[in-house]
Amino acid sequence: MDIIGYLLALIIGVSLGLIGGGGSILAVPVLAYAFGLDEKLATAYSLFVVGAAALVGAMRQYKYGNVDVRTALVFGFPALLGVWVVRHFIIPILPDVLFAIEGFEFTRRMGMFGVFSLLMIWAASAMLSKKERASGSGELSYNYPVICVDGFVVGVLTGFVGAGGGFLIIPALVMFANLEIKRAIGTSLLIIAFKSLLGFLLGDALTSQIDWPFLLCFTAIAVLGIFVGLAFGKRLEGNRLKRGFGYFIIAMACFIFTMEFIV
Repeated sequence: MDIIGYLLALIIGVSLGLIGGGGSILAVPVLAYAFGLDEKLATAYSLFVVGAAALVGAMRQYKYGNVDVRTALVFGFPALLGVWVVRHFIIPILPDVLFAIEGFEFTRRMGMFGVFSLLMIWAASAMLSKKERASGSGELSYNYPVICVDGFVVGVLTGFVGAGGGFLIIPALVMFANLEIKRAIGTSLLIIAFKSLLGFLLGDALTSQIDWPFLLCFTAIAVLGIFVGLAFGKRLEGNRLKRGFGYFIIAMACFIFTMEFIV
């Protein structure tokens, strides 16, 4: 099971390098199921793994001119605030069972991943939209209030489930900053790295017992996957990459919903 887990760590990096997101969708289940970590620790480790891998990917994408630093800062600071609020004030007080009806227990895990799945479907719909505006022309036109609000929402989601939020960041950058898809992917990596790493270091790293040797080993494998994903990404056309990303997150949403509510 450990070997499978480390192989999946490689795939997490490939996902981040190729499409700028999706890594955390795999990271949390891998850490929880393959390595047996509890729910809170799995989401915390996911923040570090995805953040570190995304940072490496962002540096590589910056060399290709695919990172807009200004947009990353406008989006990133509200996102970091959202992560900090959730990890410090909300997660510690949430009960394991949110409510029960006639013997059925609706757990914290079901609530978190249920919302996660619905947001993924919404994001995929935005990415697959055939409207011309959704494709991103590359001419920057900032909608600051919307970008800041979306950044905070993504930060809150990151804090709850340990997700990098690329599946929400990329559509927001395409629609509200009018970034071309490949530049949106590169910029999303910098945003993910910024809020995920700082969220982990300012939150869980100070309050939880961290197995650093395991975490650093897992992260190193994911970083290796980043380079594989970037190599493939350079060969793919932008619109095809966007549609592939949309279908990918729909598949992941269906998988997570099935695992949490049906199986």
